[in-house]
Amino acid sequence: MKKIRVLKAEELEIKPFVFSDFLQEKVYLKKISKKKLKNLAKEIHLDYTDEQIQFAKKLLEHYLATR
Repeated sequence: MKKIRVLKAEELEIKPFVFSDFLQEKVYLKKISKKKLKNLAKEIHLDYTDEQIQFAKKLLEHYLATR
């Protein structure tokens, strides 16, 4: 059984509803540069083309923006 507690009107605290209090803080990350992606690809020994780097940059930026 659940217990309930009866309160008097004087015991309640009424606050306005603030929608942003229920949202997680959005983490703002730095933009991803093509140079950083190229350096990362070199570090992990991946072959790439400029088109692949451009695609990866757009994909990552969109993913981070919508997260």
